[in-house]
Amino acid sequence: MYSLIKRPYLKIFLFPLALCYWALIFFRNLCYNIGVFASHPLPCKIISIGNITTGGTGKTPAVIYFAKLFKESGLRVAVLSRGYGRVSKGTIDLTRKNINKHTWKYFGEEPLLIAKKLINVPVVVDNNRYRGGLYLLNKYESEIILLDDGFQHRSLYRDIDITLINANQPSYNYKLLPYGLLREPWKFLKRSDFVILTKRNIKGPSNYIRKKLKSLKIDYYNSKSEPSKNILDINGVYTSIKNMKNKKALAISAIGDPLSFEIMLKTLNIDFIDHITYKDHYEYKERDFNFIYNKITKLKPDYIITTEKDLIKFNDADKSIINMLYALPIQFSLSKVCLEIILKKLELGNAPSKHHPNES
Repeated sequence: MYSLIKRPYLKIFLFPLALCYWALIFFRNLCYNIGVFASHPLPCKIISIGNITTGGTGKTPAVIYFAKLFKESGLRVAVLSRGYGRVSKGTIDLTRKNINKHTWKYFGEEPLLIAKKLINVPVVVDNNRYRGGLYLLNKYESEIILLDDGFQHRSLYRDIDITLINANQPSYNYKLLPYGLLREPWKFLKRSDFVILTKRNIKGPSNYIRKKLKSLKIDYYNSKSEPSKNILDINGVYTSIKNMKNKKALAISAIGDPLSFEIMLKTLNIDFIDHITYKDHYEYKERDFNFIYNKITKLKPDYIITTEKDLIKFNDADKSIINMLYALPIQFSLSKVCLEIILKKLELGNAPSKHHPNES
């Protein structure tokens, strides 16, 4: 999107592609709506956690939040992801043995992060969500399957569709791919059961987002994305941020919403002298590590701060970088009202008879 602003002439070439993409999405959804394509059910609860943009909504922390919630309630919960960008094929189970045997590229960085954060919660990647769901049922007898990034994957029936919207993203991002970041037009949000605005503790939502949701008569709920008070190194050892007082950091990220990462660093009074950004899901290469090393030599930071998703991809970096590297964990939290309604819909708990969407 940044390149479109700097080079507006690209719009001439991208607009026809956006129209073709819109037609494809429209007819695909129409085929599901009228029954030409079928959504296949599984004999367990399926909860999709997805979005209508290409990233930056805080989806991974949300998946971790719900998995921990159901696990602590004594339910057999599992996570099913397609494993975006992975080099493997078929059904892959992220067991501890498999995690130790392969690099992050084998699974995709997001499923690997989820598996590392969730102890004794099965995580499986499979492009065929129905096949992956059957695997989880047969091997783990899962009662709840969280469908990671599942809003557009309609071939698997879900009991609840949760769609996340970044409250901080500007209006120019909300145009269809490749013109903007939208995977689907706004109106398709209507098939979602719950629309949740993320990162409400940081900023927003903008008037643009409010007006869009209001025009579609879509209720929404609020959630927070809060940074931890501890940072961790590549070995999983935690250090209090207080220990970094009066020290300067070099920030590095390859995520969908680098601005929110910067804001979180500032709220923790982390003094970063520069922020090196890459596109979401970027695979760091040797030339990138060389560039980072040159930045360290020039700016002389006391440490490097990145995201947990990025930390996974630094194993091949030089020790001079790894020894300075820390990640800032981010925690998702949901409004109590929304959580109670979700549990009631799943018939997993009692909820009040009245609820108030659009609450602050």
